[in-house]
Amino acid sequence: MVNNQKKNRVLDIFYRAFKGEELSVSNLASEYEVSTKSITRDINEIKNFLADNRDVVGNSELLYSYQSKTYSLKFDHFLVSKELVAIVKILVGCRALSKEELLELIAKLKNLTDLQDRKLLEQVIRNEMYHYHEVHHDCKSVIDNLWQLSRVIAQKILITITYYKQDRSEVERKLKPLALLFSENYFYLLAYEEEKEEIAKYFRVDRITRVVEHRKHFVIEKHFDEGELKQEIQYMYPGVYRKIKFEFTGPSIQAVLDRIPTAKIIEKEGNKYLVEARVYGRGINMFLLSQGKWVKVLEPVDFVQEMKEEIKELYDLYY
Repeated sequence: MVNNQKKNRVLDIFYRAFKGEELSVSNLASEYEVSTKSITRDINEIKNFLADNRDVVGNSELLYSYQSKTYSLKFDHFLVSKELVAIVKILVGCRALSKEELLELIAKLKNLTDLQDRKLLEQVIRNEMYHYHEVHHDCKSVIDNLWQLSRVIAQKILITITYYKQDRSEVERKLKPLALLFSENYFYLLAYEEEKEEIAKYFRVDRITRVVEHRKHFVIEKHFDEGELKQEIQYMYPGVYRKIKFEFTGPSIQAVLDRIPTAKIIEKEGNKYLVEARVYGRGINMFLLSQGKWVKVLEPVDFVQEMKEEIKELYDLYY
């Protein structure tokens, strides 16, 4: 019985240290109603365990502070505070999660940082969250949807989803789930309809209100490369695959290359760049039109015609 109490106490102290608590020997002795020598032995056991199991716990140490007269756990694999700030900025900027989900996630991440920096972090996070505006969600939890969809993708399980379309009509679709992507504030599920493998379709994860998993597993007959598709698609708009050429005369060619990962400069003359890229879908139309007079599409002919028609329709709106 005494040994079990001691084991439980050591584990409890270790867990408290892991959560970032500063441990005072005298306070712990009073709390557990044992001598300070017993607590010191407990702490030494933890220190010995960390030293003897570096292959498991990494460079972790229970360090003593003479200033505060407390022990605290230091991890090499703790999140550095500056890393957490970067993660928080990204999570807030994408706006893909509900405020409640985001706050819960940040709170868990914060517990993996240095205790001394948490007050500063709390201030940074509080300022970020004050102005946070999530995108509208139809589902109960984007995180739950992502996890379930990740699992059925990995196991190639046929699913039926209940889904809200853009016009707010509710539909059901039986799908072969392929991949999850993130673009412009939203997570997307890429999937083939059960009997069709011509073109992958896109479903916003936050609009999926129900996922039913079938006992049937599926096999994809043709090759599907998720990484390649990520580089070729813009704004998650489906459509045809093609190789395009365009001239760019704007101030930042690098912004274009960053936006279109497959883009390559094949010629340069003064401030004019000739760019070639492999693209999929109509999202590229939207991006190139957003560059205004800095872009002139050259190839292929059908793409040039599409751009001319869209520019004419835009012009007609104002005349």
